[in-house]
Amino acid sequence: MIDIEKLRLYYQQDNVLMTQHSSERCRQRNIRKKDIRNAVMTGEIIEQYPEDFPYPSCLILGYTEKKNVIHVVMSDEGTGSRIVTAYFPDFEKWQPDFKTRKEKKI
Repeated sequence: MIDIEKLRLYYQQDNVLMTQHSSERCRQRNIRKKDIRNAVMTGEIIEQYPEDFPYPSCLILGYTEKKNVIHVVMSDEGTGSRIVTAYFPDFEKWQPDFKTRKEKKI
């Protein structure tokens, strides 16, 4: 299981990278790097993805500096982390707490 404190330590040690893909998606979504950092430093892990390849990852619920809800997916690579993606959660897909996914309609 990934520990949020370990991810925060990676930030403090400047051991967090953004992939080219995540950088591009964040530009498209108007998400700034400092908002991602704020979300990690003040947020909580709401889902774990231990089987992700090549490294386990997790979904973090946090807030931007302007207090907007944001989700961040980060890996734990042992000595550092990567931002896989970040997005503003969709009201259609998440419960009002933004921690619980809504069931898919059939």
